Amino acid sequence: MFKKINAWLHLWLGLASGIIVVIVSLTGCILVFEQEINNLLYPYLTVKAEAESKYLPPSQLYTRLEEHMPGKKIRSIWYHGLDKSAHVTIDSDSTVYMNPFSGEVLAVADHDAFFHFVDQGHRNLWMGRKIGKAVVGWGTFIFFLLLISGLILWYPKKWSKTNINKSFKIKWKAKFKRLNYDLHNVLGFYALLIAVVLACTGLIMSFSWFSKSVYWLSGGTNMAKRGKQQEVKLSPPAGPIIYSADKVWYKVRKEMAVHEKNAVIVSVPDHDDEAIYACTDMYNGSWRDIYFDPATIKPLPFSGKRLSDLAFADWLRKSNYALHVGAIGGLFTKIIAFITSLICATLPVTGFYVWWGKRKKIKKITHENTSDHI
Repeated sequence: MFKKINAWLHLWLGLASGIIVVIVSLTGCILVFEQEINNLLYPYLTVKAEAESKYLPPSQLYTRLEEHMPGKKIRSIWYHGLDKSAHVTIDSDSTVYMNPFSGEVLAVADHDAFFHFVDQGHRNLWMGRKIGKAVVGWGTFIFFLLLISGLILWYPKKWSKTNINKSFKIKWKAKFKRLNYDLHNVLGFYALLIAVVLACTGLIMSFSWFSKSVYWLSGGTNMAKRGKQQEVKLSPPAGPIIYSADKVWYKVRKEMAVHEKNAVIVSVPDHDDEAIYACTDMYNGSWRDIYFDPATIKPLPFSGKRLSDLAFADWLRKSNYALHVGAIGGLFTKIIAFITSLICATLPVTGFYVWWGKRKKIKKITHENTSDHI
């Protein structure tokens, strides 16, 4: 009885969420390699590397940007390394790409048209944030349930040699109907573990209740307290806040960075009595976050921990995005995430064909029985 109910739920939940899963999975495949594709498409992302001493601090990039685009409010300056352009986010939601050695403005982009379109499809199905985010979130939640119910359906009744072959091997030379079943059943099993990770990390980004639940289950206890600490008001610096951002930039690169010291993000807060936020040590998709007192340029006590120093719950929360896009282990895990997303995109299609084939078979049997009675 349980297996029948599970099969019924698997079918109807699959039919209900199929289109959402296909779109989210296919767009996810593309977004996995967004940075690599952009580096190939846009030459302004790369610059000729020069001596580290010629690297311009935030205030000098700000001055050059003022000459080119006067009156714009800088939100943050992103340095990506000596051979990459810096990019500056400004108050119009535009991104300005600059040569970090000369300050030359290389490009101004509101959004990358293609990847912005793909990202909107992945996040909200092009339906707007308010409605679309909820649709994608609940579609992902249903997909998570489908993965569990699919594992129950996949599990062989008996571990005979025939059943093991059906569960773990694809019969490539079989007729299309059997091949389609194997692609759904076997590939679904092999992709299961990574698919669960992708679904859960997506749900953490979609629902605060899911995020808080995972944080609590993994042993975390102080998420709310840490959020309040980051909003603390501080004494303003003696001079303009942009020069405090310079001091943060120098301090991070000279004293605090462990991995790539020339890849740093520095924010420029709206008010002088707010902490200056900086990111460093980008490694496999995760940054190290540090908050600084704008007057003393001292790191605030609740920030600056490396990933290796975090408790498991905090590490999991911090690494969520890297896990979701497959960047947690570099190129290898990105390829794994790409393949898994591609398999996930095929599951609703192959599953629909399995159901359609059974439906046609039932209709045929019913028709034959009716004909016999006549």
